[in-house]
Amino acid sequence: MIIYTILSRLLDYPDQELKDNLATIRKALTLQQEHLETSENDVLDSFLQHMEDESLLQLQQDYVQTFDMVPEHSLHLTHHLFGDDRGRGPALVDLGEHYKGMGLELKSGEIPDYLPLILEYVATLDAMGARVFLADAAKVLTVVGANLEKANSPYAPLIRLIENRGQLARTAA
Repeated sequence: MIIYTILSRLLDYPDQELKDNLATIRKALTLQQEHLETSENDVLDSFLQHMEDESLLQLQQDYVQTFDMVPEHSLHLTHHLFGDDRGRGPALVDLGEHYKGMGLELKSGEIPDYLPLILEYVATLDAMGARVFLADAAKVLTVVGANLEKANSPYAPLIRLIENRGQLARTAA
């Protein structure tokens, strides 16, 4: 599902390629409108406008300040469950093995709990499979979303959108 690919890219470190392709992303979202709720379209439109309005350097500085400098905002989801505890290692191995079993090969140095990577994987699933997989991360996404909202981060609505998609699976089950 293209929505997860787009979310993955928007939550990854911004680079010139992303900045150059914002119009393409908007066009792809227009083609997906029937698969998105109005509130999701609004969130994505607002975030894309934010990215268009800021310079690449400012986007990069904000990204580093948001996700790399504040552990409570980390996009490495197991960090919120285990911190630096030993339990994190086996969880990362299990997630990596799950990806491998599903045919997704990690690039060297990729950590399997990085939310943009998780979203790349989720994009390969059908709609219900994606929602069910995200339901497993919903509690962590709730915490990250709340932390980002406290910081008035423009990334908070994206996290809430993903969280909501996982919670929809839980209520549908």
